[in-house]
Amino acid sequence: MLKFIFMGYAMPARKMRVDVFDESGNRYTITFEGKVTREKALRLFEIVELLGGVHHKNDFKYETASFSKIDKTKLAIEEELPFGWFSSKELLAIYERKYNEPISLSTISTYLARLTDRGILIRKGLANNRNYRKNARLTSQALGIINDK
Repeated sequence: MLKFIFMGYAMPARKMRVDVFDESGNRYTITFEGKVTREKALRLFEIVELLGGVHHKNDFKYETASFSKIDKTKLAIEEELPFGWFSSKELLAIYERKYNEPISLSTISTYLARLTDRGILIRKGLANNRNYRKNARLTSQALGIINDK
């Protein structure tokens, strides 16, 4: 299983580097220099994923049967959509595939609105074309708290 460490995600940046480690501890570095945009960063992550370098799943299994639907929604976002923007329809498809249970689009939209209100997600676009992503500022704050301990 390969792990990756992402350096230099601050946008806009002039340089972006992704370090990929294999099971033996060997390090592979992919560097992009130039005008870094969100689209280019996502393309770079897709390349790393095609090479087998991104595994969103944790090493342990969750017993999701006792999870609430909103907890399953948060877990699906964390594991399947950690980078970039996504729509409620994309999340709906992931949720139904991941948990093999139906959920309505209106329920997904309600949970996304709640997660946005709580500051976990950021929302952009009009109501008929809305997209979401994880709040990078919240993630940075959480990492700062972890690193300070």
